[in-house]
Amino acid sequence: MNINAQIAKTYIVTNKKLTGVAVAGVVLGMSIYIFMNSMLMGFDKSSSKSIFKSSPHIRVYKDDEISKPLVNSNGKQMLLSNPKIVPSKNTIINPAQVITSIQSMKDVQIVTAQVNANIFYNSGKSQITGLCSGINPEEANRMYSISSTIVEGNLEALKGNPNGILIGSGVSEKMSLRVNDYVNITSSKGVNKAFKIVGIFKTSNSVIDKSKSYVNILSAQQLLKEGNVYVTDINVNISNPDDAEKIATLIAARTNYKAEGWKQANETLMAAQRMRKIIITFVSTTILLVAGFGIYNILNMTITQKINDIAILKAMGFKGKDVIRIFVTQAVTVGVMGVIGGMIMATVIITLLQHVYVGGDIGYFPITYEVTKYIQGVVVGMIITFFAGYIPAKKAANIDPVEIFRK
Repeated sequence: MNINAQIAKTYIVTNKKLTGVAVAGVVLGMSIYIFMNSMLMGFDKSSSKSIFKSSPHIRVYKDDEISKPLVNSNGKQMLLSNPKIVPSKNTIINPAQVITSIQSMKDVQIVTAQVNANIFYNSGKSQITGLCSGINPEEANRMYSISSTIVEGNLEALKGNPNGILIGSGVSEKMSLRVNDYVNITSSKGVNKAFKIVGIFKTSNSVIDKSKSYVNILSAQQLLKEGNVYVTDINVNISNPDDAEKIATLIAARTNYKAEGWKQANETLMAAQRMRKIIITFVSTTILLVAGFGIYNILNMTITQKINDIAILKAMGFKGKDVIRIFVTQAVTVGVMGVIGGMIMATVIITLLQHVYVGGDIGYFPITYEVTKYIQGVVVGMIITFFAGYIPAKKAANIDPVEIFRK
């Protein structure tokens, strides 16, 4: 250990109370920084997981078209009384070819066709409006993990069963329906059909549970009086959901259909996540800065107390950079102790919260050990403590020993 480090060690040991306060400040700031940012990532993952239980990463469909002004032979535009004209069928032409084209793209993992139909559930005098999704059970299960949400019955019974249906737990409770019961469904096209309930699912999303159901895709096509090539949606899952918007643009260019990423389809949720991220990042960074100011104030006090010592050191031949090294070493040492303590404290907090059950779709508190946030916290914490030590050290380095001795 060189002389500068020895002097720094002496200042740390002789001012135990001040050192303890500085370390405690860094521990608190570091632990809260790691905890809050890990919690933020946990919330984002939990909300995304909830979305993906019923929505794909990318949805491909035929969008409504708005009519354009007509142009006659003289080049004059003819205005229409109702410029918004919805096409008679929002269906995808030759869906098998479109699916094959999308499957050949890089990073695409799962592609499946879907038919959505607005329906009424009828049971006795009870009637509920809802949405029936015609699916390929095996492919849809890979995409949405439907089997993990089933609380009664099983998904296997739906495969190859034209009269089978999976209903949400909300529909089941409202209409007092159980597995093996029959529910009559009326589609928007006026088709009535009785389905046997083969399973009940619960996503803990009340909107979905109280309205949605799954049937085989052929059954949904029959409800809409359409043939076996009728498809309203092609759902796509990719390897990295964050790239959904970028790949959706490529799919739209390749297929000439509307391709919408999950973030675009959930703009309100994404806005809330961005706002939450800004708030948490601001608060956690501010707490670390407060800890840095604590170190700055303590070193300022140390310099004031040791002003004569510093003057003597400079008179003995110590240069300004030596003085800087002494106090920066002191600050960095405090920072290292605080960072280590903060990581330990954050780990304890995260471990405790992981065992707290909050209920609903979330289950246990959504927080995990985010290694990137630990590393980020260490880097930010050490930078703050370094400058918290360097600024007062620079001031001490400029002390004129002659002026001090005259006083």
